[in-house]
Amino acid sequence: MHSWPAPLLPTLPGSGSALRLHDTARGEVVETQPGRTARMYVCGITPYDATHLGHAATYLAFDLVNRVWRDGRHAVHYVQNVTDVDDPLFERADRDGEDWIVLGMRETALFREDMTALRVLPPEDYVGAVEAIPRIVGHVEALWDAGLAYQLDDGTGDLYHDVSQAPGFGGQSGYDEGTMLRLSAERGGDPDRPGKRHRLDPLLWRGSRDGEPSWPGPRGVEGRPGWHIECASIALDTIGMGFDVQGGGSDLVFPHHEYSAVHGEGLTGSKPFARAYVHAAMIGLDGEKMSKSRGNLVFVSRLRGEGIDPMAIRLALLSGHYRTDRAWTPDLLAAAEQRLATWRRAVELPVGPPAGPVLTGVRQRLSDDLDSPGAIALVDAWAAAAVAEAEAGGVPAAIAGDDWDEQSPAVVRDIVDALLGIAL
Repeated sequence: MHSWPAPLLPTLPGSGSALRLHDTARGEVVETQPGRTARMYVCGITPYDATHLGHAATYLAFDLVNRVWRDGRHAVHYVQNVTDVDDPLFERADRDGEDWIVLGMRETALFREDMTALRVLPPEDYVGAVEAIPRIVGHVEALWDAGLAYQLDDGTGDLYHDVSQAPGFGGQSGYDEGTMLRLSAERGGDPDRPGKRHRLDPLLWRGSRDGEPSWPGPRGVEGRPGWHIECASIALDTIGMGFDVQGGGSDLVFPHHEYSAVHGEGLTGSKPFARAYVHAAMIGLDGEKMSKSRGNLVFVSRLRGEGIDPMAIRLALLSGHYRTDRAWTPDLLAAAEQRLATWRRAVELPVGPPAGPVLTGVRQRLSDDLDSPGAIALVDAWAAAAVAEAEAGGVPAAIAGDDWDEQSPAVVRDIVDALLGIAL
């Protein structure tokens, strides 16, 4: 599957600091310690609908991770999947009388357009579940052969992973069994299904059903893969075990990231699946989380269609910390548009305050668990000083000694572009 085009990334002087991120599994902010190449897997969309602002906020958070690592002189191997075979996709296609393949292709194309407009750095590997089915089948067979998977005896052909044989199960989320059972039921699991060895055993392979697509599966069982083994398989086959960051929205803490780790660790016999589990918070509207079920989604493509500058959308979403649940409001967007206009005016001035403190400060703020609000405040202060001095008719006099610089507007433009991803 093709990714989207990469924006040009300015190279800044010097090198950024080591990135620290909040690891859900450890419950604290920890320093990432990638090798020469940092490895990151971020769970992608199920393409039954357009990109909403909750999606956008998540991918912007991990775009900052990508940019900070690159500024620290790491190469980055970034992988993202597309769950282009799953129940929500079939349900939407049935509702609209549309072919599920056509629906998935159209919404994936729109997602690419939105990511391009928001200037998100693309993944090196962008992998759809359908194209990964042969490798998923091999991994399911390996788990079955190792005695870690079992088939229900109800004639469906469904296969499950036996979590009783998964040491440390629950370690990624830190949830107790009651919480996991509740979330499993809410998020696509089937804890009350008869015949399972344990209520929390996750589905590996769903046997074929009438009206559903199916493929040749493990030991010849026709069907399609479960959700969690999809991501585990794609991650293992692209960036391998023990990668630096597993990313996604906070609703993926359980069951998805917990079970992906169970599958990956079961397949390799080693730990950890990922060295850090990093989760972005939810975006709300009118006091509620944006979700399909609530029907309160705000789509990036719709805002773009209304003439909203994608850089204002990006700036509005980055104005809140990635781990803080926050609301999307007209005032938030208006403030971002005003900020963007001020920044653009400031970088067009012939001179400005020194850029060095801005570069140092933005690097420090972003390396500290992606403190984008703090980074934005530093650019705000620089821009306000530049504009105020220009409006007062000040500076020249031999460029006011060492305090003002003819180069700083261009440098700040590059800082904002390279680290915050905003084109001025």
